[in-house]
Amino acid sequence: MRSIDGKLRRSLLSAATWFVIGCMAAGPAVGDGLLDPDDYAHYVQNFNAMEEPENPSHGIIPNALAWDWMEENIPLFDCPNDWFEQIYYYRWWSFRKHIKYPTNYGYTGYIITEWVLWENPNSSPFSHHIAEGRWVHNQDYLDQYVHFFYRANAGEPDTRFHNYSNWATDALYKRYLVTMDGAYLIDLLDDLVADYQEWESTNMRPDGLFWSYDVRDSMEESISGSRTEKNVRPTLNSYMTANARALAKIALLAGRADIAATYRTKYESLHTSMVAAMWDDTAKFFKVQYEAGGLCDAREAIGFIPWMFNLPGPEHAEAWSQLSDPEGFWAPAGLTTAERRHPLFRTHGTGGCEWDGPVWPFATSQSLGAMANMLCGPGPYYATKQNYFDALSIYAQSHQFPQVAPNKPYLGEYLDEVTNYWLKGPDSERSRYYNHSTFADLVISGLVGLKPREDNTVEVAPLVPADSWDWFCLDRVLYHGHTLTIVWDRDGTRYGLGAGLKVYCDDELIASAATLARVTGTLPSPTPTPTETPTETPTETPTPPSSPSAVRDSVWFLY
Repeated sequence: MRSIDGKLRRSLLSAATWFVIGCMAAGPAVGDGLLDPDDYAHYVQNFNAMEEPENPSHGIIPNALAWDWMEENIPLFDCPNDWFEQIYYYRWWSFRKHIKYPTNYGYTGYIITEWVLWENPNSSPFSHHIAEGRWVHNQDYLDQYVHFFYRANAGEPDTRFHNYSNWATDALYKRYLVTMDGAYLIDLLDDLVADYQEWESTNMRPDGLFWSYDVRDSMEESISGSRTEKNVRPTLNSYMTANARALAKIALLAGRADIAATYRTKYESLHTSMVAAMWDDTAKFFKVQYEAGGLCDAREAIGFIPWMFNLPGPEHAEAWSQLSDPEGFWAPAGLTTAERRHPLFRTHGTGGCEWDGPVWPFATSQSLGAMANMLCGPGPYYATKQNYFDALSIYAQSHQFPQVAPNKPYLGEYLDEVTNYWLKGPDSERSRYYNHSTFADLVISGLVGLKPREDNTVEVAPLVPADSWDWFCLDRVLYHGHTLTIVWDRDGTRYGLGAGLKVYCDDELIASAATLARVTGTLPSPTPTPTETPTETPTETPTPPSSPSAVRDSVWFLY
């Protein structure tokens, strides 16, 4: 197999072979694993065949080398649902298309685009890219991409970085929980502090809350939103709360106690304020607070975002009763962006990026990530593993354009919640392969349930319902410098390793259970941890360590 990792060289081979390709140094060594990569190569052959001839602007790794790149770089996944499995590989195939060299600033490193036809990145999906990309074996792609936004402009941030809100600092810390590359993160600390301060200077109100326009959250034409009113939204306020907490954690890694104390205080203050400002105790939901005062009367999917960062308490759990309600957010083609019962649902037209109800993979990623956190928390539970499994399965099934090319994978911007029609239409090349969501991360950290942690414990809390799949395997996962394999085999006949749930680290069994239960194991060597452990705030309720639903020692560590 050709090695295609490391530094790509730009080279134009000929007019007929217009793509850019190069020889690259080998990536990290990976064991043989349990799954045979050849069993999944046919997916990529089919994807390549759907796109002939290949568009020359689609990334620097051409389709001809797509499987080589994937074989070296992605965790392998095996499950009994052929379409779901196919979409797992389709999403990595399409993610690879967005790896490019930019034209801005003369920057020579890698970047990842939102639109496959663009040569430069957009900050709006940056945090999604970090979440998905943290599982790629060669982290040079993210290392260089992150530096583009923070340093490519003569050592300064990209001038358009704050065009859109993001949770990049939190995402980078969660990436560290997978890679354990503390040196890279510590080197970024001053950049991340400056970034937080910039948001404070432009978007923080006198009361400490943050305002944003819906369009600057990349959620234009929403029921609650405005392009002129400075509303307090669950988006930016959740992001900034999580970013402050992550900054405190990164500062501890760097041994900078003063910064850690400052941002821990910011986290605690904003956490308390945002929950108080946006929780509607009558509707039992987080809502937008208008600039003029009062809460929007619509429940919108952004009300689930606080759970992405484990910010709500048990008293807020009833919000999740809306997820599976057909008058709430549940629809045949996916989770809607606003409650379906609201009189302004789908009233803003079609084709202009509306967030008044249609299904957006962007929002679905956020809602499912939030739901996974909730289901692994202390409860009470107003949604179930079955709801997560069904929603993720519908999300996978929506990756097609049934009116144009049924049963062929497709990814666009947003779709009709009933018909699965992608609302930018079949001729929108801009929308094709729209890279503003996650899928693999939802499978790895949600469905299979690998929960990245700071310590030496490997934790797996599957969200696969007990009576659904008889088997699955996630293989060749790079984690804390080791290689993990997670196997579920109800009767032991699929993989020949015995019945039950098993977790292997570097080919050694470290955890097992007879059922799809939470399990923990210990890595062979210790993982560095922060030099100081903050205590928990009274407003957060950690799960008792003896509870099988516990996923951290405290909510402060819950990532």
